[in-house]
Amino acid sequence: MVPGMADEVPGTAEDEAPRGTPGGTRRGRNRGPAAGLTTADGRLTAIPRRTARRDALLVHLAETLFARDRVYSEPEVNAALLTVHDDFPALRRHLVEAGLLARTRDGAAYRRVA
Repeated sequence: MVPGMADEVPGTAEDEAPRGTPGGTRRGRNRGPAAGLTTADGRLTAIPRRTARRDALLVHLAETLFARDRVYSEPEVNAALLTVHDDFPALRRHLVEAGLLARTRDGAAYRRVA
């Protein structure tokens, strides 16, 4: 079981907001990778369970939070991910598992792959 991804664990989401609700999927509404999953200040309220939606979000996070030509320490990665969601360890793990961040064997350094 992946922490932060089970149905009963806080920080998870139904995969999409119902149509007609803020952040829902109606035309003209926010349709980006975090549609329906963010607060007014842009923080994630949940990590999507659906693989395709989670992967799109992870690509967006990798592209916006991490430069390609830079190596990051684990505390730097944690701090960047904490700006968008409290469960930064789950986001970090998902980014590594998706092949978007590479880490050294000891987990001390990370770099953006894609």
